[in-house]
Amino acid sequence: MKCPRCVQKIHRGAESCPHCGFCLGTADEEFGKDEVVVKSLTDAAGLLRKQERHIVQDAMDGFSRRFPQLFFGVYTGVFRESANLRQFGFWLLNRAVFEDLDSQRPNASGIILVIDVEGKAAGLTYGYLLDPYLNEDETFFCLTKAHPYWLERRIADGVVALLRALEKILKRKSRQVKRDAERFERKVTTPPQIGDLVKKVRSGHSREEKQEVETGGER
Repeated sequence: MKCPRCVQKIHRGAESCPHCGFCLGTADEEFGKDEVVVKSLTDAAGLLRKQERHIVQDAMDGFSRRFPQLFFGVYTGVFRESANLRQFGFWLLNRAVFEDLDSQRPNASGIILVIDVEGKAAGLTYGYLLDPYLNEDETFFCLTKAHPYWLERRIADGVVALLRALEKILKRKSRQVKRDAERFERKVTTPPQIGDLVKKVRSGHSREEKQEVETGGER
């Protein structure tokens, strides 16, 4: 996995990032150490109109029907620094209680899209149960599918396009699992000590430091 703060590769079993010292406690200091109750679609920034919220929620519900063991969440907010986007996604998937989801469904099976209105950026964070089925190139690809819509300020359409790309990837991986289940099982390891959950965070256009995907500005 990569550290949510310095984006350097770190060992899955590390208690903290050996490069910058980041750990879940670091994120707690900025965002809070208590559980936060949110909905799977939380438009804290007021980015979406009522009809757009319906479009996004319908797409999320469709994803849940097709992948009942997983869930997809969207959070929009304002972050002062682009680095906070990665850290917030990591923190949210650890600390959030999603009030509109089955309490038996672990956050480790979740995928969270975080949109930064002020920074015009977006990122995907996912739990460790998805680690064998997704990688950074694939989540980056999903974000690129949303990018053209976001440039036109069609936020809801961008989220729908992202979900379609994500579903295609997961369906392909599901077929691969049926053919070679043992290979995928070997990829499942115990969560690291850096947080309560294993996460991989991906934001933006480049594979390294350029983490931003423009959303086309505020509405």
